[in-house]
Amino acid sequence: MKGTVGELGEFGLIRELTSRLTSSPAVRLGPGDDAAVIAAPDRRVVATVDALIEGRHFRRDWSTAYDVGRKAAAQNLADIAAMGAVPTAVLLALVVPADLPVTWPVELMDGIRDECQVAGAAVAGGDVVRGDTIMVSITALGDLRNREPVTRAGARPGDIIAVTGWLGWSAAGFAVLSRGFRSPRAFVEAHRRPEPPYHAGPAAAELGATAMTDVSDGLVADLGHIAAASGVRIDLKSADIDVPAQMSDIGQAVGVDPLHWVLTGGEDHAIVAAFPRDVKLPARWRIIGEVLKPAGVPQVTVDGAPWDKAGGWDHFGGEE
Repeated sequence: MKGTVGELGEFGLIRELTSRLTSSPAVRLGPGDDAAVIAAPDRRVVATVDALIEGRHFRRDWSTAYDVGRKAAAQNLADIAAMGAVPTAVLLALVVPADLPVTWPVELMDGIRDECQVAGAAVAGGDVVRGDTIMVSITALGDLRNREPVTRAGARPGDIIAVTGWLGWSAAGFAVLSRGFRSPRAFVEAHRRPEPPYHAGPAAAELGATAMTDVSDGLVADLGHIAAASGVRIDLKSADIDVPAQMSDIGQAVGVDPLHWVLTGGEDHAIVAAFPRDVKLPARWRIIGEVLKPAGVPQVTVDGAPWDKAGGWDHFGGEE
């Protein structure tokens, strides 16, 4: 496809993007009207929104438009799953410069569509706006299927902490890319296209999870939200946290303790949850810690000691 977004025009771009979409049973009325209509059998809708800005969240020399689409959809759909809900639909708000080649938003939409299909959702509508910088904002919706949402506020002393999905892979991939390399490919791809375990969120709710979140800002930081909301201390056992040999090799090559990536690296969108101690967890879950009564301020500790190293993402504070 040749030409720029400006040459194709707003409505031409919208036609091109929507022509590439598939639907799902939850989308009763998709793109093309004033608003979409999404089925909500539970009569409650779980909703979340997030944005990616070029230069801040992605670089076009590191990631293809398709990669960015997969990543943008994944980080929102993972939030739905982390509430114990099933993703149903997403809405896209896209800001692009007029001189951007048309192929870029087209490939972006392909990535969003394909990631939605992995999660069982569909793109239901959106908006396109001209701007100086590319911004991709996605609103994701989900259905609880008659379950109560699993929030950050339910962890109780005596619970165990378990995780499923990758930890630290995206951060290791970012370190590789930052040094001008493109391998090991598995870690670079983990940064470009996270693979959240969408099924694990609703499954954890069925298993009786008391609190849950996805790991978007870093394991310690995100469990810190659970600790604060629940008024507890969460202690992680470093010996129980998996550090792949290849990640250790990367860490040695760049002078970083790989455990730092595992504890503080975000954007893997693993699912971490608190469960009653007597729960029988499937093999995909790894027990990595426990919930304790707070000795003072609710916090996350590692092997009994406060985590005092830098890590965790704050958009207005950088790494802290």
